[in-house]
Amino acid sequence: MSKHGYDAGRLNLPFVGIATFAKRPYVEDWSKIEADVAVIGAPFDGGTQYRPGARFGPRAVREASTLFSFGHAGAYDHEDDATYLPEEVRIVDLGDADIIHTDTDGSHRNIEKAVRAALGAGALPVTIGGDHSVNIPCIKAFSDQGDIHLLQIDAHLDFVDERHGVRNGHGNPMRRAAEKPYVTGLTQLGIRNVSSTAKEGYADARAMGSDILSVRQCRAIGPEALLERIPKGANIYITIDIDAFCPSIAPGTGTPSHGGFLYYEVLELLQHVAYRNHVVGIDLVEVAPDYDPTDSTAILAAQLLMNLLGFIFHARAHS
Repeated sequence: MSKHGYDAGRLNLPFVGIATFAKRPYVEDWSKIEADVAVIGAPFDGGTQYRPGARFGPRAVREASTLFSFGHAGAYDHEDDATYLPEEVRIVDLGDADIIHTDTDGSHRNIEKAVRAALGAGALPVTIGGDHSVNIPCIKAFSDQGDIHLLQIDAHLDFVDERHGVRNGHGNPMRRAAEKPYVTGLTQLGIRNVSSTAKEGYADARAMGSDILSVRQCRAIGPEALLERIPKGANIYITIDIDAFCPSIAPGTGTPSHGGFLYYEVLELLQHVAYRNHVVGIDLVEVAPDYDPTDSTAILAAQLLMNLLGFIFHARAHS
């Protein structure tokens, strides 16, 4: 054994083996989940209005997550002087919800079933989309979990009620969430430029409990004031659309919108939320890897999720 103690067993480098999320164990039987975190793939992009391809998001983010999975017992961050995600934080990968081509309702039911299985086992559900419509079944799965507040990080408001009979596409999820009696409010950050939601949708969102800020408005008020707009102590469900970020760092998405967030603006907000609030669920959506041959978008998504999980469980261990 070397002086570092890394030579016992397999080295298991990132490019070796099957690419589960963070190279953590795969659990095929959802009745036997014993974990703190359950990662769920939701490879559905039938709700898109423009460029498809987010169905390959879960696979790409899992592959990217291996970059940060060298098998060491946690990851030391010298800035915070903290070791995040030590081995006692149990993360498992439940694989993907079954997707039925052209069947939105059936696919969404299967996603909801996966999230309910994670919640039933006491695990934090982390759902990787897929387009943003997959948030609809994720939020449905919280119907028996008590009140939640949604923190949305996104370029688009996604508050369309109905368009040509469509109520469950990727322009509808925040409207569907706001209709739930257990969703006590929404904080919608990063919303900018021309949007799929009409002016009336913005008025409806505010009337139904939304606080809406663009990237420029977030920067203008500063991080401390921004944090104060999120109800302290509330149970928070975090939904992240990768197009919240500037396409200069996240081009691999179906509806890129310039003027987006940069990495640390979002990461530092999430770090503070993890310590002020109880995070009860996460989804990250709209990674469409075929539009980014560099894989930077998927790497950003994986890095964001792993750091966020690190913050959440570090906060829980030190609360």
